[in-house]
Amino acid sequence: MNSLASEATLRECATLIGYDFGNIALLRLALTHSSYSAEHVDEPSNERLEFLGDAVVGLVLAEEMFRRHPQFDEGLLTDLRKSVVNAQTLAVAARRLGIGRFIRLGRGEQNGGGAEKTSILANAFEAIIGAVFMDAGGQVAHELSLRLLAPEIAGAEPGLKDLDPKTQLQELTAEKSLGAPVYDLRDEGPAHDKVFFAEVSVDGRRVGAGTGRTKKAAEQQAAAEAIDTLS
Repeated sequence: MNSLASEATLRECATLIGYDFGNIALLRLALTHSSYSAEHVDEPSNERLEFLGDAVVGLVLAEEMFRRHPQFDEGLLTDLRKSVVNAQTLAVAARRLGIGRFIRLGRGEQNGGGAEKTSILANAFEAIIGAVFMDAGGQVAHELSLRLLAPEIAGAEPGLKDLDPKTQLQELTAEKSLGAPVYDLRDEGPAHDKVFFAEVSVDGRRVGAGTGRTKKAAEQQAAAEAIDTLS
């Protein structure tokens, strides 16, 4: 869609995004793929804005998950952030907004369906966030990122909770005002063949136990038993 560079067309794209650019040239840059730049030497690509947008989106999601889930440890927060900040998910958001038809592509990418490629869409999404950051600053980029990714954030959280008994137990004890679960861990066997045993207590009472080849597996099993006990 190489002809889609007029201000009217860019404003149409901005309307879909939900942000009115002060400097519309930043949006044009965000929508310029490297394949287009290779054919037009006076047109830089969106790669620098993509770099910036990637950092912005990562920080926004890290802060949002940290704020929403005070009971999550570092590993769970990382898993939750990664479930949203990845090429597949960002491409879904880009498709929902209809960004693909506005991306300026080289002839080869255009003929090869580049406007629907996951990597190109995800990169364009990040570049747009980078452009908004440059146009209006961090707070506006923060708010826009959360709004545009709201369905992906909402979809990621239940899945993570369903797969993680430790998280479910943390939330259950918080709801019941019982305090945080306390895990007691021991192991048996030689270093190359250890078996781990975990017990979990809540409010001073032993409510679950588990075994596994890893600490995490033993704790997850103990947490699952604790959920049954407390429920």
